[in-house]
Amino acid sequence: MEDGKPVWAPHPTDGFQLGMIVDIGADTLTIEPLNQKGKTFLAPMSQVFPAEDDVNKHVDDNCTLMYLNEATLLNNVRVRYNKDHIYTYVANILIAVNPYYDIPKLYGPEAIKSYRGKSLGTLPPHVYAIADKAYRDMKVLKMSQSIIVSGESGAGKTENTKFVLRYLTTTYGSGQDIDERIVEANPLLEAFGNAKTVRNNNSSRFGKFVEIHFNEKNAVVGGFVSHYLLEKSRICMQSNDERNYHIFYRLCAGASEDIKKKLHLDSPDSFRYLNRGCTRYFASKDSDKQIMQNRKSPEHVKVGALKDPLLDDQGDFNRMCVAMKKIGLDDTEKLDLFRVVAGVLHLGNIDFEETGSTSGGCVLKNQSGQTLECCADLLGLDQDDLRVSLTTRVMLTTAGGAKGTVIKVPLKVEQANNARDALAKAVYSRLFDHVVKRVNQCFPFDTSSNFIGVLDIAGFEYFEHNSFEQFCINYCNEKLQQFFNERILKEEQELYQKEGLGVNEVHYVDNQDCIDLVEAKLVGILDILDEENRLPQPSDQHFALAVHNKHKDHFRLTVPRKSKLTIHRNLRDDEGFIIRHFAGAVCYETTRFVEKNNDALHMSLESLVCESKDKFVRELFENSNTTKDSKQKAGKLSFISVGNKFKTQLNLLLEKLRSTGSSFIRCVKPNLKMVSHQFEGALILSQLQCSGMVSVLDLMQGGFPSRAPFHELYNMYKQYMPDKLTRLNPRLFCKALFKALGLNDNDFKFGLTRVFFRPGKFAEFDQIMKSDPDHLAELVMKVNKWLVCSRWKKVQWCSLSVIKLRNKMSYRALACIKIQKTVRMWLCKRKHKPRIDGMVKVRNLKKHMERFNEVVNGLKEGKQEMAKQVQELASSIDSLLAKIKATVMTWKEIDTEYQGLVKRSQHLLSSMQKKKQEEEESERLKHIEEEMDKERKRREKEEQRRKQEEEDRRLKAEMELKRKQEEEDRKKREEEEKVMQAELEIQLALEREEQVQNAAILEQERRDRELAMRIAQSEAELITEEGQMDAGLRRGPQVQATKAAAGVKKYDLSKWKYAELRDVINTSCDIELLAACREEFHRRLKVYHAWKSKNKKRNDDGSDQRAPKSVTDYAEQNPAPPITAQHQEVAMNRQQRYFRIPFIRPADQYKDPQNKKKGWWYAHFDGPWIARQMELHPDKRPIVLVAGKDDMEMCELSLEETGLTRKRGAEILPRQFEEIWERCDGIQYLKKAIENKQARPTYATAMLQSLLK
Repeated sequence: MEDGKPVWAPHPTDGFQLGMIVDIGADTLTIEPLNQKGKTFLAPMSQVFPAEDDVNKHVDDNCTLMYLNEATLLNNVRVRYNKDHIYTYVANILIAVNPYYDIPKLYGPEAIKSYRGKSLGTLPPHVYAIADKAYRDMKVLKMSQSIIVSGESGAGKTENTKFVLRYLTTTYGSGQDIDERIVEANPLLEAFGNAKTVRNNNSSRFGKFVEIHFNEKNAVVGGFVSHYLLEKSRICMQSNDERNYHIFYRLCAGASEDIKKKLHLDSPDSFRYLNRGCTRYFASKDSDKQIMQNRKSPEHVKVGALKDPLLDDQGDFNRMCVAMKKIGLDDTEKLDLFRVVAGVLHLGNIDFEETGSTSGGCVLKNQSGQTLECCADLLGLDQDDLRVSLTTRVMLTTAGGAKGTVIKVPLKVEQANNARDALAKAVYSRLFDHVVKRVNQCFPFDTSSNFIGVLDIAGFEYFEHNSFEQFCINYCNEKLQQFFNERILKEEQELYQKEGLGVNEVHYVDNQDCIDLVEAKLVGILDILDEENRLPQPSDQHFALAVHNKHKDHFRLTVPRKSKLTIHRNLRDDEGFIIRHFAGAVCYETTRFVEKNNDALHMSLESLVCESKDKFVRELFENSNTTKDSKQKAGKLSFISVGNKFKTQLNLLLEKLRSTGSSFIRCVKPNLKMVSHQFEGALILSQLQCSGMVSVLDLMQGGFPSRAPFHELYNMYKQYMPDKLTRLNPRLFCKALFKALGLNDNDFKFGLTRVFFRPGKFAEFDQIMKSDPDHLAELVMKVNKWLVCSRWKKVQWCSLSVIKLRNKMSYRALACIKIQKTVRMWLCKRKHKPRIDGMVKVRNLKKHMERFNEVVNGLKEGKQEMAKQVQELASSIDSLLAKIKATVMTWKEIDTEYQGLVKRSQHLLSSMQKKKQEEEESERLKHIEEEMDKERKRREKEEQRRKQEEEDRRLKAEMELKRKQEEEDRKKREEEEKVMQAELEIQLALEREEQVQNAAILEQERRDRELAMRIAQSEAELITEEGQMDAGLRRGPQVQATKAAAGVKKYDLSKWKYAELRDVINTSCDIELLAACREEFHRRLKVYHAWKSKNKKRNDDGSDQRAPKSVTDYAEQNPAPPITAQHQEVAMNRQQRYFRIPFIRPADQYKDPQNKKKGWWYAHFDGPWIARQMELHPDKRPIVLVAGKDDMEMCELSLEETGLTRKRGAEILPRQFEEIWERCDGIQYLKKAIENKQARPTYATAMLQSLLK
């Protein structure tokens, strides 16, 4: 099937596998894998895609492939990845696959130099090409640009961001140290904001938007870093295989002995904030030896160092120190940073125990005294004040003012631990804010014309245990995905529609409902959380229940027990909730949500650090407004919402992104083990689907990713144009410019206000956009030359058109005269035809009179009498001729008199025969009799022909009458149906809405399951069966409809094979079964052809069109009402109907635009289904097809669906069809098909078989 070409079918681990279609099911295809001959499996039609002729070839831009679908995209990425080509374009979007090793010369100085000023498509895909495109767009369009780097954790976002920054500062920097500072800021930010997670060794635990600002000359003048949502919970707690922020380990591994002693540092396992996670250092073989043994944890000594080609704690510490120096941090400030970091570590080692008294308070453990001293010393705090602030809470007796009595409330051990952790998080987060602030101070700028912003923010996260940090990160990713959908899909399609390009609409999943669930006012999860924080006694359980109560029936939110992972099902409803994100369902545990949402310290701790003796620590808290607020609250814990602060920051970021031009880099993680040269197809396919790449492919099948307004191109060239060219309007000038350049018409399209370019045509686009004066002047010359040539051609064509018009007028005048002559002749002929025919017959009779005279002359007796009778007969004939000429006689009158003369002549002849004696005379009379007999036969034949014509006219009149009657009946039915239409429309609208919802639910279920599978693979957790899934959602709406219909029908044919249906149709005598099989057979053909049409080649010329476009268009616009096959067969009673309509193949339209060489399409319908089909095209061999042998090439629609019965003049007589069929050797073709047992039993085969017998 499908001409033996391979297809891509789903595979659980590889994403897709190559196979062959061996059977067509109800809504599935049976696939035989190429690497497992003999084995087959069923695949949904929507997940099977045609493969390229050469599956091992790869292209830079996926849009240049013959077939644009998710399978060819995945295969192209796979082939390129295996050859170390980690970058691939989808139009102007870059896909970057993390190689997990350093590819030689990929990012070196030579590569940077080679991509400068080069347009997309001229060199292999690269992150440098996207950076250069953003710069050139900024320069040409005078508009700031953004590069959004997105992807899962571990996909390589941070590295690609660094390469973008390095390229821009190296290539377009001003040559000052400010360029180097922008690049050197990254190691410092990574040290304080990145950490090892289970999915990524260098995961950014904060988001950043790095702006590189340019002056009017488009040179780098400075930069600015905005940061979002540092993961503060990591400071105090990490999972087993994860680490705290890199700075802690780098300080322990790389600090000099002097600093180590001053900061009281030790190995990571000696600090509470580090020893509950992984305590091993990142180190190579050489650097591991350089780290002193007493700085290594037992785990590190036992298992060895962590390995990563880009990370080395000791080396990175030294590089960080160099970076600090380059960006302007002196040794004092550097030591201040290290001191606060060490202070946070020591703060975590402070332990508490119950006092044992009735007050219920707590005190520091004896062994924590030294730690407290170290911590207080490092942070510049009074040791006793710190002890009191950690173990007690200050309250005021009055609600307002500062004059109330101060009461110290002792804290329990758990409360003291929380206070200690809150202080640690507050100190570290403000330290991070200070680092970002100092980084921004190191590359200041006075004025800026435009900027290029690079967004690197944590990717979509999903773990076994997900908390408030994952919730905020995934909310951010929902917003960014919506921005991508708006910018690439929604805005793009709206622009195409506005410009009148006629590009087909592409549907995508809109995640606005998920965003509203999180951020909507009052009912959004963030507002519910804020409301919980404001309660006197907030709790995580009450918050979780409030979320479930507010959104009971929300599609995107459900309870943990409905998770696909066992570990989540153990959670109670008040312990978490599941949100169905665009990438899949994530279960969030609400424990500590309330605590993490509050960014304010208690008043006593806040006051303590604000009054630190250390200037550096004091300044960290000075910029905060919380001090004033906390005093006003009179001892009550103030509330600063982390969630709403993040929402505000995010909305500001998106406003900035929407105000800039955008480029997208989609980073992809090839495997979960973070190893090189391992390609997990299903994992990557899921990432490509979630990132919207598949929707982009659908759009790019007819899309135009690059464009330029006419007036911008015109203004760019105006100063170089002579006066006569400046008079051209911008649109005409652009048209002339493109023609002069010799660009292919298929590569661009003119809209109303701008010109659009196809994917992969950026080189031509940039050639036009170049602003080199010499080049522009040369182009202007070409434009001038083209204009002269085109105008001369127009003059020639105008002259030819005038001559052609004159000839046409003369021809039409002559044609009118000819029509008049012909009509007059026809009217005259119709009036006088009976008389002319009568005269012809009478004259023929008169010719015989000469022979009568010869016979009379030969008589010996009665000659005179006979001569007299002959003379009388001749006189009668002459008088009849005169009468016919003189008077208007009817055919009947002429025939009556003619018959009388014939009888007289016959009577006379018989009399003469009696008298004739001689043999010769007898023979002559006999000859005359033969002649008259011939004349009689001729007259009989003519009469028969006339009757045949009358019969044909009668049949055609009956057919037309029947067609009109059918049309009238149909109109009556339509009028009757209009009464029910309103109710049906409402019902159908509800059903359609339900189908859309079911489709969305199915897609979400698929993503949820894939996500759960990936968690299970990475966390060794089993996935439970989908028992709780609604049975109605397991299959698509088409399959549900098939099943519902099968329940009503007598026969369930949904599981029958295609070949089995065909065999039953060819052999069965059961009318009902035969009808059901015919209907199912043709239904599958329709579904299969629809699949082929959806997945056709991009340059398809319609050569496989099975019926004229008018027929297929009618079937699409007017779906036939659902009539059961049996009823249809009985109703039509296997009528034989024949049709003929014009047919011009799409490929021939361009060869013959005037349709002078029109082809014809003939069809013979045996009952509701086609039995024989013919195509007759000029200068081509006729195409003859019969049911059974040529099902794949024949029209699959039923007679009702084709609408042929409604086309006036389309139906022809059986005789007319059979004449053409015989002329085209159809009889021989059908005979051969019957002999080979390939033809399906139809009326035509039965007639031919009986004829042969």
